[in-house]
Amino acid sequence: MSLTARLPHDLEALADSLSASADELHQRIMRGIRREQPLEGSNGAGGLSHGAAQALFENEVALRQQANSLYVDAASHSLEGLGVTLEELLRLADEARAAIRRIERVKELAGISADLLALTTAIVAARPEHLAAPLQSLQRHLAARQARGSA
Repeated sequence: MSLTARLPHDLEALADSLSASADELHQRIMRGIRREQPLEGSNGAGGLSHGAAQALFENEVALRQQANSLYVDAASHSLEGLGVTLEELLRLADEARAAIRRIERVKELAGISADLLALTTAIVAARPEHLAAPLQSLQRHLAARQARGSA
């Protein structure tokens, strides 16, 4: 497997790990604030001082932002060479979600959900040859709904 084929998966794995670290950091901060697990160098009473807690919360937020950025990078890299942009897919996903919310026919719901599943499967598998059909089918489904005024 080439480096570029592994890159999205590796970036996503790193983002998952960073998110998990941010979760642990949050739990540790909370234990320090509640004095369940004191931290050396915090305050004299064994609890986490306000200033130290605030600085650690800022680190947690920054860590989550970096993880989210890596998720976006992974998605962008996984789309390279597939002939569709992340913006196009996000727009289609938003339209599909709105349509799903209002669909009243099982057949139509099954079609749109199957198209979304096939689309994401092609992207995750980095198989551009499997992308065109579900992409076009989803676009047709959504365009038909919009033409009927039920999107």
